[in-house]
Amino acid sequence: MSDDAPRGRAPSIRDVARLAGVSHQTVSRVLNHHPSIRPETKQRVLEVMAELQYTPNRAARALVTSRSRTFGVLTAESTRAQYGPSTSIAAIERAAREAGYWVSTVNVDSSTPAGIAEGIAHLTAQGVEGLVVIAPQARVFDTLAELQVGVPYVTLQSTRRDPLHVQSVDQVAGARLATRHLIDLGHRSIYHLAGPQDWIEAELRMRGFLEEMGAQDVPTTAPILGDWTADFGFHAGRELLTVRDFTAVFASNDQMALGLIHAVRDAGLEVPRDVSIVGFDDIPEAAHFSPPLTTVRQDFAELGRRCVAALLAAGRDREDGDEDESEEPRVIVPELVVRSTTGAPAF
Repeated sequence: MSDDAPRGRAPSIRDVARLAGVSHQTVSRVLNHHPSIRPETKQRVLEVMAELQYTPNRAARALVTSRSRTFGVLTAESTRAQYGPSTSIAAIERAAREAGYWVSTVNVDSSTPAGIAEGIAHLTAQGVEGLVVIAPQARVFDTLAELQVGVPYVTLQSTRRDPLHVQSVDQVAGARLATRHLIDLGHRSIYHLAGPQDWIEAELRMRGFLEEMGAQDVPTTAPILGDWTADFGFHAGRELLTVRDFTAVFASNDQMALGLIHAVRDAGLEVPRDVSIVGFDDIPEAAHFSPPLTTVRQDFAELGRRCVAALLAAGRDREDGDEDESEEPRVIVPELVVRSTTGAPAF
C-alpha cells in the first residue's frame, strides 16, 4: 500500500481523490458510472481504489444521492433448485454488477399473497430502484396486479396477466422447435412429459407441443404431468415402456429427459434407436449425458441483461417524467441443440 494511504482506519473517498489527483466529486462520478468521466481518469481512480482496497459505503452513498443503486429479485422457494431460475438470477446479478448495481434477493412462499406482499415490502424497505419477479405460478401475478408496487419491475414468465412488464424466453416457440424436430425425423407416436401444471413455463411448453402436433396433423395423447425431477422421468419411462406405443418423447426439462434415458436403457433398449428423446433448458450436463441430449437452449445471460436494461430504462423514464409503457416487450427465441438422443424411428 502507498505511504500516502491512511493508516489505522478504512480509506475514504477523499483519500482516493487525493492519491488520484482528482476531486472527491470526480471519484463519486466514477462510482456512479457517470458518462462524462474520461477513460484515463476513470482508470486512474479505479487503480487507486484497488491499491487502497477502498470499498464504497452503500448506505452512506444512498443518503447522499437518495439512490441505493440496488435492484431486488423476488423469487419463490420452489424455484431455488431449478436450473432455469437459478441461472437467471446469476445472469441478473452479473448484468447488474456490470451496470454498477447491487442485487438483493428475497425468497418467498409463492402460494400465499401475504408472502408475496411481505417479500416486496422487505425489498422496498431497502430502497431498491427496480424489481425482478421470478415466480412459477400464475397466481403470483394476480397478486402483483393487486399490489401497488412503487418501483419499476419486470417478470421472467411469459404471462398474459402483465404483458407490459415481461422479459422472457418464448417457451411456446421452444416447445414447437422440439416437437417439429421429432416430426421432421419421421416420428408420429410422440409423448410429452410435462412439468407441474401450476408452473407457467410448464403450461406454455405443453401448449407449444400441442400446437405443433396439431399444425402437423399428428395425433396426440394426453401429456403426462411430471415434477421436473429425473426420478419422475425414470418412473414415467418405465410405465410407458410396458406398452411401447410410442417412438419419441419430448420432456419439458433436461432432468426428466435424463430419467427417461435411464429407463430406456434399463429396459435393454437404446436411445435413439428405440426411443428418441428431446429435453428443454440445455443444462451444462446435457452435453455429457449418455448419449448427449438433444434439447432446447435458453439464453439466460441475454435474459439477465435485458432485465437490467429494462429496469435502467424505466428508472430514466421516471426521472424524466415519462412513464409510457406502450413499447411491445421483446421475447428471446430459444435454440434447438441437436445432439445424439434423436434419430429416425426404426419402423
